[in-house]
Amino acid sequence: MKPMPITEADLHAYVDGELPPARRADVEAHLASHPDAALRVQAWQEQKRALQRLFDPVLDEPVPPVLEAAAVPPAARRSRPPRPALRIAAGVMLALLGGMAGWWGHGRYQAAAVAGAQPSLPRQAAIAHAVYSPDVRRPVEIGADQETQLVTWLSRRLGRDVRAPRLGTLGFDLVGGRLLPGSEGPVAQFMYQDAGGQRLTLYVSTERDGNPDTAFRFAREGGINVFYWIDGPFGYALSAGVSKDELARVASAVYDQLDKR
Repeated sequence: MKPMPITEADLHAYVDGELPPARRADVEAHLASHPDAALRVQAWQEQKRALQRLFDPVLDEPVPPVLEAAAVPPAARRSRPPRPALRIAAGVMLALLGGMAGWWGHGRYQAAAVAGAQPSLPRQAAIAHAVYSPDVRRPVEIGADQETQLVTWLSRRLGRDVRAPRLGTLGFDLVGGRLLPGSEGPVAQFMYQDAGGQRLTLYVSTERDGNPDTAFRFAREGGINVFYWIDGPFGYALSAGVSKDELARVASAVYDQLDKR
């Protein structure tokens, strides 16, 4: 019998530990043969641990008086519930806040470094690529039809002028871009796509970690190839699931364009 395909819901349930053993084994086999999915799952797991570090200590704190008062309806304040009930109510409230924070993080932060960790430039770029490039409905925040506004917005947020390279002669057209949170500040991501639907992303960061090395370097994160380099105030990383040779050809064109500004 052919196994059921692994869905996005299965991956989230795997991270949350909610799968039965048989289905968990199916997901683990899928992750072993799909490095991109494994990279995304790892990012979600890191995010979950960061949220636990953030919210777990709060559960042991005394319930603030303002929360005690808010937990009791005005008509019932003359006969207040016992403190354990208030603690449960506060715990539910914190759980809801944690859930909302997790969902916000799923859309805005899962592609970047989680709290307490500072992955390298190519790893940050690869995670961002793995998270957003498969997105069909909203891969970017601002589309290529508003390129001028996109570049202006990203430049203002990064505090420096950024550019979206022209890659049409290489078969890749700009899809658009988005703003991402980095370890210490905002990061820009530009996304491109060829006629066959293959996507690549350019990650632009001002976080150089004091590294003065401007050499052109290659890294492989999961199933994603990354070429990265330092140029002036920026760190750049070009990521895609294409071959190393093809990505090197595009990366060289990007480097040449950005170096001429």
